[in-house]
Amino acid sequence: MRQMAEIVRNQKPLMLRPEATVKHASALMRDRRVGAVLVTDANHHLLGIFTGRDAVRVLAEGRDAAHTALADVMTPDPQTMAPGKTAIEALRLMQDGGFRHIPVVEGGKVVGIVSKGDFRGNEQDRLDEETGIWERI
Repeated sequence: MRQMAEIVRNQKPLMLRPEATVKHASALMRDRRVGAVLVTDANHHLLGIFTGRDAVRVLAEGRDAAHTALADVMTPDPQTMAPGKTAIEALRLMQDGGFRHIPVVEGGKVVGIVSKGDFRGNEQDRLDEETGIWERI
């Protein structure tokens, strides 16, 4: 079973400061083809997460993306995982929490991020099997 450390090795997650704008974050997300930005302080301590879902909410509320700071619309203090956790633990957390991204944090600092799309094959099959067992009980 893969661990988070293996998945995030050599990863350069998209991190921005809280004062960055939604427009800037969205452009970088598009350019890097990622679904989330980790909002951090200058020392890479996680403050929040901004996802595509948050961007849609900003637009739906009629906010000006060019003048809306990530700090105003991010999810503060998101759930995180340590690099020593397994892929199946990450999938369970995402399924139970109803979200698609989990920051990976070690020693209080961001080391990566995983998303549902990072998991395929055996890991997803195992989660589907577990879910099926619980649904039959």
